[in-house]
Amino acid sequence: MRTRRGISYPRAHVCLDDIVFERRDFAGDNMACRKRRRLSPGIAGKRDFFDVLPDDLVISILSKLSSTAACPSDFANVLIVCKRLNSLAVRPLVLSKASPKMFAIKAKSWSESAHRFLKNCADAGNVEACYTLGMILFYCLENRGSGASLMAKAAISSHAPALYSLAVIQFNGSGGSKNDKDLRAGMALCARAAFLGHIDALRELGHCLQDGYGVRQNVAKGRRFLVQANARELATVLSSAATSNNFTRSWLTWSPHPIPHPNPRHNHRHQAVPGCPLLSDFGCNVPAPEAHQSSKFLAEWFGARGGVPGPGLRLCSHVGCGRPETRKHEFRRCSVCGAVNYCSRACQALDWKLRHKAECAPVERWLDEEGDGGEGNGAVHGNDDVIAES
Repeated sequence: MRTRRGISYPRAHVCLDDIVFERRDFAGDNMACRKRRRLSPGIAGKRDFFDVLPDDLVISILSKLSSTAACPSDFANVLIVCKRLNSLAVRPLVLSKASPKMFAIKAKSWSESAHRFLKNCADAGNVEACYTLGMILFYCLENRGSGASLMAKAAISSHAPALYSLAVIQFNGSGGSKNDKDLRAGMALCARAAFLGHIDALRELGHCLQDGYGVRQNVAKGRRFLVQANARELATVLSSAATSNNFTRSWLTWSPHPIPHPNPRHNHRHQAVPGCPLLSDFGCNVPAPEAHQSSKFLAEWFGARGGVPGPGLRLCSHVGCGRPETRKHEFRRCSVCGAVNYCSRACQALDWKLRHKAECAPVERWLDEEGDGGEGNGAVHGNDDVIAES
């Protein structure tokens, strides 16, 4: 074939048996072939259709994959396929749509690369990454400013768990002194999280109204919020069980399996007792809700350190929480036995139904291990109600 000027196009002769490429330029001279041999002789002459796919289409496919990933490995396996997928998979559009299960990082697997991945997702606008990294920075790495800033970024986007975590920080004055507590700010954040459907925030709001903690006391309204929290919790569990066909009659019976104490230091003092997964005030023994990925990370992180966040510091006794104290006597203790402590009223109410009701025993006199508890948040009753700060 010739051009309009009468010059022939360069011809290419390909021999599939020997994989020899011969090219000629416009002058007819031989040109060296610099194409790297990557394929077997049987398929060397075939065209790679993946290379001709536009980037927009590949990014759209990767975004769908990241939004439906069931674990971090589902997405990590894509990064090691080829250089093109590796570069396109870390685009902000893909990271912003990552599912919460992609951030289920184990505490033993924490590394600089995992930190960088969460940071890139947070910078891309993924609110779940902002909340998870914020919790890790605030409680595990003790970077209070950056952690609170990331949780606030998620809260601005109406992320209910981030709003509730900030409310707990305000109630306890975490990261500061006892004088840094802001009960009104905590109530406002808690009310916003409850409005968005967060069950623990709704339960916390009910207890605060019942006890007049940070708000004018209204027992009837507080009890109504507690009933709504239990109804919403029961409806959530039953709806999830209906979709997964996991409803069993064992939910209506006492669980014979012992539940160990979340703090290993208490295992030698309190024997494991049969646990009742009763979480509903309507008489249904439903299983405990699955803890958030960040709570699991906190529990694993401090569990690997013997369950002691620091000298004189304690973990929240609710097994699904994982929050540590940031100063001595920050959390509230059970006023009956004094053996457990909680970061919030919601954790106390859940742990009472799940575990502590069977093991709580009154004592005549108890003191803190490090003193008389002058810096503490007060005590909590050994039932669903929590008294205000003493």
